[in-house]
Amino acid sequence: MVNKLGKIAIALSLVASPAVMAANTFTAEDIFSLEYASNIQVSPDGEQLVYIRNSNDIMTDGKNRNLWLVDIDSKTQVPLFSDHKQYSSPLWSPDGKRIAFISNLTGSSQIHVHYLEENRTALVSQIQGNISNLTWSPDGQWFAYHHKVKDKRTSLVKMPKKPKGAKWSKPVTVIDQAYYQADGRGLVEPGYQHIFVIPADGGTPRQLTSGNYHHSGKLEWSQDGKQILFSANRSKDWEYKRLESDLYAVNVTDGELSQLTNVPGREFNPEFSDNGKSLAYLSTSNALNPYRNAKLNVMDWANKSSKLIAEDFDRSIQNPKWLSASQLAFSYDDFGKRKVATITTKGKIKDLTDTVTGTTLGRPYISGEFDANSSGTIAFTHGNALRPADVAVVSKKGKVSQITQLNEDLLAHKTLGEVHEINYKSSFDGEPIQGWYITPPNFDPNKKYPLIVEIHGGPHLAYGPHFSAELQRFAEQGYVVFYDNHRGSSSYGERFAMLLKYKYSSKEDFADHNSGVDAMIDLGFVDDQNLFIAGGSAGGIAAAYAIGLTDRFNAALVAKPVINWLSKVLTADSGLLQIPTQFPGMPWEHVEHYWQRSPMSLVGNVTTPTMLITGEEDLRTPMAETEQFYQALKLRKVDTVLVKVPGSPHGIAGKPSRMIAKIEHTLAWFEKYKKDTQEAQEVMIKKLKAAK
Repeated sequence: MVNKLGKIAIALSLVASPAVMAANTFTAEDIFSLEYASNIQVSPDGEQLVYIRNSNDIMTDGKNRNLWLVDIDSKTQVPLFSDHKQYSSPLWSPDGKRIAFISNLTGSSQIHVHYLEENRTALVSQIQGNISNLTWSPDGQWFAYHHKVKDKRTSLVKMPKKPKGAKWSKPVTVIDQAYYQADGRGLVEPGYQHIFVIPADGGTPRQLTSGNYHHSGKLEWSQDGKQILFSANRSKDWEYKRLESDLYAVNVTDGELSQLTNVPGREFNPEFSDNGKSLAYLSTSNALNPYRNAKLNVMDWANKSSKLIAEDFDRSIQNPKWLSASQLAFSYDDFGKRKVATITTKGKIKDLTDTVTGTTLGRPYISGEFDANSSGTIAFTHGNALRPADVAVVSKKGKVSQITQLNEDLLAHKTLGEVHEINYKSSFDGEPIQGWYITPPNFDPNKKYPLIVEIHGGPHLAYGPHFSAELQRFAEQGYVVFYDNHRGSSSYGERFAMLLKYKYSSKEDFADHNSGVDAMIDLGFVDDQNLFIAGGSAGGIAAAYAIGLTDRFNAALVAKPVINWLSKVLTADSGLLQIPTQFPGMPWEHVEHYWQRSPMSLVGNVTTPTMLITGEEDLRTPMAETEQFYQALKLRKVDTVLVKVPGSPHGIAGKPSRMIAKIEHTLAWFEKYKKDTQEAQEVMIKKLKAAK
């Protein structure tokens, strides 16, 4: 017979059983089952939309991107293409009878057109290389797109002729470009992005632009179909002028170029009104700053004069779309959220929704997209702290109607960690800081929980109350997870973003995080003997810098960091832009400045056990940065492990299994250094006494 104490023990074991818990909480395996919507495109009549349904493939460790068609009124959706091929860039034809897209249906990525009434699909192109920024002509007869025209690599010598059958080493590679490598791509193949046109029913591509320049970004046809607008920097030393570009128009018939703007900074993202009389576009300053707002401009097409709209609006405007001759829809980031709003040509702004999110699954970054046109329909990726992106529409009065429920089958029956907002002031200067924390499933505010501080990258990016697979896993394992938008984060205006100019990393942003830890402890449910810190990229730098300033954390996870700014800016793919905007001058001219901002300058103080994790093919924060810190900590006999991610660039969570590996290694490292505190022991004693 089982006594009362035995029954209690059995009941407790059932409650804590991993099998039972796994059925009701978010597991590592669940990451493979997550889905989200992206690339929503509204039909010309506003009655339908097409979107990409993104899912993970557990067999290939990759992503499936399928096309689905939605009837907005009935909220019904049907698959256009749902298989193991990849689909991107869906675009409605001007008459709404066809949908163009890029797919590897025939082996390589090519332009295809699906005829809706006939339910037939045509292969349009046979192009060698990538196709980007696909755009219909107004009459639906042509496509314009970007394609890289390859150039020959520099050759300095003529090698002797190789004898027949001889096996020599691979030939050397000669590099003479200033921008010669790119994270995720490796060495940049010589060549230039040019604009092409091709008949919409298939045919021979024709190149419109020429010269040793890149013609990039959104393409926009003039309403008469005679010109295509684009953004480019066609100055002689364009490689060194990363903050400059102008708007141009190329004549479709003869390739003649005309320059539309010629002011300091970048002008980009051209968008014609339906009547062709007004051209909206975005612009940014060329000031040598790490952050700048994008401003909305409207050009009178007849006389080519431009005016700034809502010049004093202290947020960065994204993706303007004409709704009428005097009103546009756009998105912008504000206090950790992405909003869709309308703006008149006189600058009057009206917010419609702040629930645009969900197109990034790993960490809770601001994300999401929308589309709109003169039909008045505004569709967007809708989500929240507990769900990735679904498809939704919003009225001009701000009424949101959700159409899809892509993750209810997975998440509706699971208990997730709840996301809460916290606001506090930095101990450095009293600057207000906004943050959030996630409590574990079945949270009890009377208990004490270990805390993980997770720091975002950028540093001019932002977290918010958005779904995060990584942080939900931490919470599921019993941690309270805290994250903030420290000084330098976007979505708070230029002043706040610029507080980190020449100070990333520094004691100032450390104070923002450290003050947040204190604020969390003050809430009463955080175990101050079990504090952990983690971050990736700029967050990895901040975590590495923090453990050089304090020993309050039990352990640290430092992912893809910069450890030595002197070496980083001269070995990474981002130095051409980073040096002039984030530093007062060249590293050899400001050695002390670069060194003081490097976590390596503080390594002599570090006692915190540290796990380092970086992709072996990372060119943004190269592996040598991580290895410098690893070896330095080993020389100091600090407990340290180095985790290398094979084949991975900077985005070490870019594949589902890599995200899982990052999460589970972090948890294992933190568990190793979690303390059994006195309070935990007292709770256990009380439970045993109560059971007796």
